[in-house]
Amino acid sequence: MARDGRAGRRRAFIGSFTAAGGPGLVAAEVAPGGALTLLSAVQDVPDPSYLALAPDGRTLYAVSETAEGAVAAYRVAGGRPEPAGPAVPVGGSGPTHLSLYAGHVLTANYGCGSVTAVPLRPDGSLAGAPSGRLQHTGSGPHDRRQRGPHAHQVQPDPSGRWAVSVDLGTDSVRVCTLVDGNLAVHREFALRPGSGPRHLAFHPDGGHAYVVNELTPTVTVCRWDAGHGTLKPLTEVPVLRDAPAGDAYPSGIAVSPDGRFVWTATRGEDVLSVLAVEADGLRLTGTVPCGGHWPRALAEHDGFLYAANERSGDVSWFAVDPATGVPRYDGSVRVAAASCVVFG
Repeated sequence: MARDGRAGRRRAFIGSFTAAGGPGLVAAEVAPGGALTLLSAVQDVPDPSYLALAPDGRTLYAVSETAEGAVAAYRVAGGRPEPAGPAVPVGGSGPTHLSLYAGHVLTANYGCGSVTAVPLRPDGSLAGAPSGRLQHTGSGPHDRRQRGPHAHQVQPDPSGRWAVSVDLGTDSVRVCTLVDGNLAVHREFALRPGSGPRHLAFHPDGGHAYVVNELTPTVTVCRWDAGHGTLKPLTEVPVLRDAPAGDAYPSGIAVSPDGRFVWTATRGEDVLSVLAVEADGLRLTGTVPCGGHWPRALAEHDGFLYAANERSGDVSWFAVDPATGVPRYDGSVRVAAASCVVFG
């Protein structure tokens, strides 16, 4: 957890959509009981919708989810995030996710369906223009949503050997390498046509991965082999008891630290789903209200689950029953157009 060196406060950071009235990048204090108290906000880049904190907790990175697309870095040692240099264009439109990998910030650019690598200086600041950009290709059967590639997430695998990108438009997951700042596809793995994969989360055992699908309310369970960089889909599990009347729009996914449970958020139903982990599979055990409207992202921290509810403009937190994995609503804090929350 990042700490304010002057006050010793544990902190979280919340992203939001400024175009929808959000305050930008928000710093919050985390109480021992999981509650969030807002501390400050910075609005120097538009639509900082997704965030990632450096392992040392000193630098925070944010995408600017705009048509031009950019990434920004902030120092967070004090009580207020401070820009660590100018934002850097990523050469791709609508970046929705970012992560740290091999001395670079990687961004998933949804609008144009690409992944960009921006190099970092030793102090964690952005070194300048992107060193590499990987354009996804392909399409899917959904006439409106899959006419072309839409990279939605990119992250390193648990071994740190690979960068894994999830593409909603092509119904696939790409396993990539980064050499001399250049991204290259090692292998591309197909998921069920029309599923619309959005985000992937790894199991703590390092041998399984779970992909939440946006175009169908399901999770695809996969076996992951870090030695060979291969992903094998095993089964697809529903995240809702009953079929929705219309599009459900699943969004976030998180895995419990002990590996016993997987949680997903579904925006169209305003629910969080609890899935029990079984051998090479998952079992839906129930759903609970998300505490707001349109839960865009989920995060687990220290026995609590947090949902960023975009359209109701709040972040809700839930105490998780360690025996059943069921989240119990504990409270929320107002953040207009909230899009994500991250912890150290």
